Amino acid sequence: MSHLTPLISDLALILICAGITTLIFKKLKQPLVLGYIVAGFLCSPHFQFTPSVADEVNMQIWSEIGVIFLLFALGLDFSFKKMLKSGSSTVIAACTIIFCMILIGMFVGWLFGWKQMDCMFLGGMLAMSSTTIIYKAFDDMGLRQQRFAGIVLSILVLEDILAIVLMVMLTTLAVSKNFEGGEMAYSIVKLVFFLVLWFVVGIYLIPLFLRRVRRLMSNETLLIVSLALCFGMVVLAAKVGFSPAFGAFVMGSILSETIDSERIEHLVNPVKDLFGAIFFVSVGMMVDPAMIVEYIGPIIVIVLAILVGQTVFGTGGVLLSGQPLKIAVQCGFSLTQIGEFAFIIASLGVSLNVTSHFLYPIVVAVSVITTFFTPYMIRLSGPAYRLVDAHLPRFWKELLRRYSAGTSTINHQNNWKKLLTAILRIVLVYSVLCVAVMVLSFNLFLPLLVSALGDFWGKVAGAAVTIVLVAPFLRAMIMKKNHSIEFKALWADNRYNHAPLISVILLRIILGIGFVVYIVEYLFQTSTALVVGIALVLVVLMIFSRFLKKQSIGLERTFVQNLRSKDVHKVYLGEKRPEYAGRLLDRDLHLSDFTVPADSLWGGKTLKELDLGKKYGVHVASIIRGKHRLNIPGGENRIYPGDTLQVIGTDDQLSVFTTQAEKVSDYHSDDDFEKREMYLKQFVIVAGSPFCKRTIRECGVRNKYHCLVVGIELTTGDSLHKPDVNLPLNEGDILWVVGEKDNLAALFAVNQPEERKNDVDEE
Repeated sequence: MSHLTPLISDLALILICAGITTLIFKKLKQPLVLGYIVAGFLCSPHFQFTPSVADEVNMQIWSEIGVIFLLFALGLDFSFKKMLKSGSSTVIAACTIIFCMILIGMFVGWLFGWKQMDCMFLGGMLAMSSTTIIYKAFDDMGLRQQRFAGIVLSILVLEDILAIVLMVMLTTLAVSKNFEGGEMAYSIVKLVFFLVLWFVVGIYLIPLFLRRVRRLMSNETLLIVSLALCFGMVVLAAKVGFSPAFGAFVMGSILSETIDSERIEHLVNPVKDLFGAIFFVSVGMMVDPAMIVEYIGPIIVIVLAILVGQTVFGTGGVLLSGQPLKIAVQCGFSLTQIGEFAFIIASLGVSLNVTSHFLYPIVVAVSVITTFFTPYMIRLSGPAYRLVDAHLPRFWKELLRRYSAGTSTINHQNNWKKLLTAILRIVLVYSVLCVAVMVLSFNLFLPLLVSALGDFWGKVAGAAVTIVLVAPFLRAMIMKKNHSIEFKALWADNRYNHAPLISVILLRIILGIGFVVYIVEYLFQTSTALVVGIALVLVVLMIFSRFLKKQSIGLERTFVQNLRSKDVHKVYLGEKRPEYAGRLLDRDLHLSDFTVPADSLWGGKTLKELDLGKKYGVHVASIIRGKHRLNIPGGENRIYPGDTLQVIGTDDQLSVFTTQAEKVSDYHSDDDFEKREMYLKQFVIVAGSPFCKRTIRECGVRNKYHCLVVGIELTTGDSLHKPDVNLPLNEGDILWVVGEKDNLAALFAVNQPEERKNDVDEE
């Protein structure tokens, strides 16, 4: 008898337990996360009535893989562009909630006399509400379409991102064992540096790679390549001092900007569900009933801290972001639980050996209790708002109304703000790229050149290679936005703007010179004046180099194209509105999609024949047919059933157009289907028939009588032959014909002699 390794037997046990409990929790309409936790408790050594997992170390490794997949899937569902477009209100609300809840968590830990690291990690756990649980609650309660639900989900997305940053900071604190400001500042700078580097390089290279190998990408190969990129970034993140989960999230967020993101997400989901289940089961295995009984006091206090803290500070944060009081109260009451990120942060503390053994089961117990209260807290938001609104003084009501109205107005950005923001972004990105190229060159190319050419000439060649590689980035950092609309407007607006604008250019030139000086100074110990002079000459040459200008423009164009490719592809397929649709609102015009019904009488007709502009005042901007798009179609273009027409017009015009278009259909009565029944008949070509001595095509059997000849028995033989439309028919030939009853009758009537036509009609 073969012997199973503990890994396989343990996996069988936890999947059986997870399968049973999730079915039960699905029946009870409870979050599946709780079912996984219960399954982990059932197969843990703490529960004596069922078999237990034999090797908990292996399960811990699998759970770490589960965290990687959870964060990778979260990255695939995240978009930096969406976060930037969400506006400052979401950022204000999320940051307020996180900051205040971290303080509450630390204060609660301090009250119970826990050590400093326990307090820090507890604050991080309490700061993050559960995206999975809230999403499921909104879905079950039918609240997904309400305004406050959209705000809550936006806050949760940003909280998940900030949770990644918090994990990095907690890891740094745990490893360095100190809380010095300099160390923390270094960690933040390091985080920003690698985030910018990985995002820029990833968006530039990965879409190009996927585009080149798209023809080779089956579902299997795309899954393997995606997971290879994920775990490659996991290893790279660990090498530079970040958590593996952070690397998985970064790669997921990079892949989310590609055309294949939805396909990758669909392929990864089953794998994520499997390892995610193992992770949550491992969380349940940490539940120790004896420890929960021992720490029942802290558990109750932490639950109350979450319920009260999230309600108060969640409401306050959303109010501060400019939302009305009712929306703020609904948001605050919806955020009163902790979930998956609390477990991830708790696992981080355990893996780093910096948190106490009791913290993990306490957090699990708190998560279960707060999850149970979630739907009741959401329902309680309505009565709570009415109570607050009834007792709130009129002065405060008016103040909140004015505040929310004031923050919702559009803040016009002046040219100085636009220009300086763009320049700061350019300087940051290209500085990061220059530093990355210099580090790569000094550690990879320089040793090879020194070993091949000797110390002096190797350094000369190394300096030349490094300067050539950073030259396109330095030129872009210096010259970008110097001919922009904002720059020209400021220059022409006021002569007092000339000096600040020139100063901005000079500062960027000095920064570029500083990079070149550092490269030369790093390799050669020589006169500072000489180094600065060489650097100045090189930077001037870069500025006036047409080749470098072309290179930098090409690099940036490719990056922007890759960044926009997903949105452009969605617009092409009609899954997203084009950008110009929003601008039409200023003229009271709208872009509306209309799908031509399958039974529409418009099918097969040209736009010229339909004359929609003259009849309804609308204009067809695009025709989307499957995966093909025809922009600005001409009058000779035909439309077919299933086509999606993108139509421009006013509200009244589009309303009339849609109403009339839905009426135009090939409608048949309920009993009309009887006339559409098909029959197979045969008839003999008789003497005197107009079909005699004529071909099937000349007889017009198909085009004139709408029938189909499927076989023919010739007088020369008794076998059934495939019909030849060009073969003349002779007297005595037997035709096998398919058609509708009335059409067959008409065909037979023409073939029969005059005296037999009445008999055919009766049949």
